Amino acid sequence: MSGSNGTHEQAKPVHHKAHTPHTPRDSLTHSPKLGRLDPCNSLADFTLGVVLGHGSFGRVTLGKHKATKTVCAIKALSKAQIIKNQQVSHLRAERDILKIVDCHFIVKAQGFFHDEHCVYFVLECVNGGEFFRHLRSRGRLTEDQARFYAAEVLLAFQYFHSKEVVYRDLKPENILLDNKGHIKITDLGFCKVVPAAKRTYTLCGTPDYLAPEIILNKGHGKAVDWWAYGVLLYEFMAGYPPFFDSDVTNTYKKILGGRFTFPPHFSISSRDLIRKLLVADLSKRYGCLANGVDDIKNHPWFKGIDWAAADNLVNEPPIKPTVKSVDDVSNFDDYSSLPPILHDHVLSKTEQAMFTGF
Repeated sequence: MSGSNGTHEQAKPVHHKAHTPHTPRDSLTHSPKLGRLDPCNSLADFTLGVVLGHGSFGRVTLGKHKATKTVCAIKALSKAQIIKNQQVSHLRAERDILKIVDCHFIVKAQGFFHDEHCVYFVLECVNGGEFFRHLRSRGRLTEDQARFYAAEVLLAFQYFHSKEVVYRDLKPENILLDNKGHIKITDLGFCKVVPAAKRTYTLCGTPDYLAPEIILNKGHGKAVDWWAYGVLLYEFMAGYPPFFDSDVTNTYKKILGGRFTFPPHFSISSRDLIRKLLVADLSKRYGCLANGVDDIKNHPWFKGIDWAAADNLVNEPPIKPTVKSVDDVSNFDDYSSLPPILHDHVLSKTEQAMFTGF
C-alpha cells in the first residue's frame, strides 16, 4: 500500500490497492485532542494487534499504547528497502511534514521511532475505512454526496497549501473516513514543501491523476493538486477517472490532449467546475488564479455550502461507516494472517547511521 511503500516518488498504477488505514480522529466517546504519545521509543511501548495493510516497503499494524491505552496505527517501513530505493531523504521529509500537520481532515502523527529493522510512524487510528471501498460499493456518488466530500477535501488542500505543502497523490485510496464519516487524507509520502516561487520536477503520483506539467517534466507546484482535485470530482460522480485507459501510455496521451467526456447525469455546474480545474494552462486553472481557492469555493456547484460549518464538522456525512469500537478494523481488508512485526536483514553500522536522529 502507498502508506507502507514509504515515499518512493514514481507514478503508481491507478487504484493499486495501496491504502494505509490509520484509524479515527476521536473515539466513539470523544477522546481528548490527539497529542504525542509518551513514551514512544520502541515497539515495547505498544501492544500490537492485527495487520491493517502492507506493501513493498512495510506494513501498518493496529496498536495500543500501553501507558495511555490509546489505539493507534503503527506504520513500519523497512530500512533496507528505504536504502535500496534511495528514499532516506524523502522519508525524513514525510516525517517533517507530519510533525507540522494539525488539521482534522489530515491524518495526524503521534510519534516516531526506529529500531535495527524499521522506521516507525505512530499515527492516529481512522477506522471508518478507505473511501475507495465505499465508492466502489456504491458505484458512484450523487452530486450532493460528492459535494459534501469535495468540500472537505478542498479544506484539506487549502490547509496543505497554507503550509507550502504540495500533496501530489490524491485518489480515493488515500482518503479515509473516520468513525462518523468525515474524511482524513492519508499517505503523505509524496508530499513536499514547495514555496510559491519554486518548482519541483519529480515524476510521482498515480497515472490517472497526474497533471500535464508533471508528465511533461516542466516543473510543478501546488497547481497539480487542483488538477487532481478535478479528476477526483469526476471520479466521485462517475465511478471512474476521466482519463482512464488500460494502457498507461494512452492515459498520458488523453491527459496531454485534454480528452474526456461527461456521462449524461453530470449537471451543468459540475461540468463547468471540472472543466475549469482540468485545464493545462496554469493561467486559467481554477485554484491557481488571483483569487486562489476562493474561485472554487464560490463556484455555483458549491452554492449552499456553509464553509465554516464544513470546517467545523457540523453537517452529517452522507456515508456513515459501521464502527463498533475504537479498535474495530472490519472496514479494512483482512491481513490477519500476516505477523504484526516486520523483520528485514540487519544493516551495517554505516547504513544504520543514515537514520540517526529519527
